[in-house]
Amino acid sequence: VQGVEVDALRRRPRPGAAVAAAGGHRPSVGTALRARARGGRARIGATCPRPPPRVATAKGTPVDLTGSVVLVTGASSGIGAATARAAAAAGARVVLAARRLDRLTDLAAELPAALAVQADVTDAAQLDAAVQAGLAAFGRLDVLVNNAGQGLHQPLAEVDLDDFRAVLELNVVAPLAALQAVLPAMRAQGGGSVVNVSSGTSRMVLPGVGAYAATKSALNMLSQVARAELAADGIVVSTVYPFITATEFHDVLRGGRRPDTSGQGPRFAPHSAEEVAEAILDLVRTGAEEAVLVPPGFTGPR
Repeated sequence: VQGVEVDALRRRPRPGAAVAAAGGHRPSVGTALRARARGGRARIGATCPRPPPRVATAKGTPVDLTGSVVLVTGASSGIGAATARAAAAAGARVVLAARRLDRLTDLAAELPAALAVQADVTDAAQLDAAVQAGLAAFGRLDVLVNNAGQGLHQPLAEVDLDDFRAVLELNVVAPLAALQAVLPAMRAQGGGSVVNVSSGTSRMVLPGVGAYAATKSALNMLSQVARAELAADGIVVSTVYPFITATEFHDVLRGGRRPDTSGQGPRFAPHSAEEVAEAILDLVRTGAEEAVLVPPGFTGPR
């Protein structure tokens, strides 16, 4: 498959994971989540000092990620890389998709069972190739984490329309394309889990981030509708709303600058990528509809 770094694939046996990478069978994540496809919501608060975010468990037995296959977009850094590491630590096999192959290859070398796939998620053909590579390597696909995205933090009067179109393509169209790419496999195996990474900015009115928040608001609606449409297939769609996170995200904005929250006190300090990753995996395990990581009382950057 074009753009696939096959040498990054390594398999190590682990207790309880006697499933062949290709052709094996075990109950899917989607099958276990089917009865919870309309699961509840969880809100994550913050105190000072702030405890690690946790998502309340929806009704039903938590899903064991051991042996599952998880595809993470935007896996070369930040929340995506942290999610891949956390999933691997939980016993999952991981498909890493992003543009920076060197970073993916280094990350794959850290993990017990990982496949690095170079892919621009705004190209539907490359997304499909990543999905097919994962299926060829591991025989199934249980979880999609739509994490790839980019910020655009400028007053609306200053937003370049070409920049806005590019961010719309990455933050809205690409997650839908990824969902469409994994659906045939998830339906064939009886279900799966999809987590879309949104933003806390989509839940408040913040001058200066309206264009970015609009793209994430569109993603929120796609998530909610997909959750309703795919429930009968045993496919559970959830959304995580991160707070400001300590990653390179604000260093690579499409336009604008990092918001300043220093005047709001230590309990509004940025989250770590690992905190967000744990919230993502909790959504997979529980089937909850959403996890909101915005601290109560936060009124926006100054």
